Amino acid sequence: MALIDDVKLALRISHTAIDSDIQDVIDACLMDLKSSGIVIPDEKKEEYALVKQAVKTYCKANLGLENTESEKYQRSYDLLKQHMSLIAEFRGDSVV
Repeated sequence: MALIDDVKLALRISHTAIDSDIQDVIDACLMDLKSSGIVIPDEKKEEYALVKQAVKTYCKANLGLENTESEKYQRSYDLLKQHMSLIAEFRGDSVV
């Protein structure tokens, strides 16, 4: 399943009307992770459960104009990002 499909499922969205907006937010999340020092090989970004969860949480925080739970999801995303930064594989360290 493509990352956008996972996000749409998490957001309970079945139409394609805002796919472009969703993809923009996914790309922003991946860029935020990268700028925070988290290494995610492009070919594996859809395989890592923590990456998927971070992207879904980021999208829940940043999509929708009347999002009353935005702050809660943003805190969850920030904590998940912090946790990922402590994992050797996401820091780019070689895992033996």
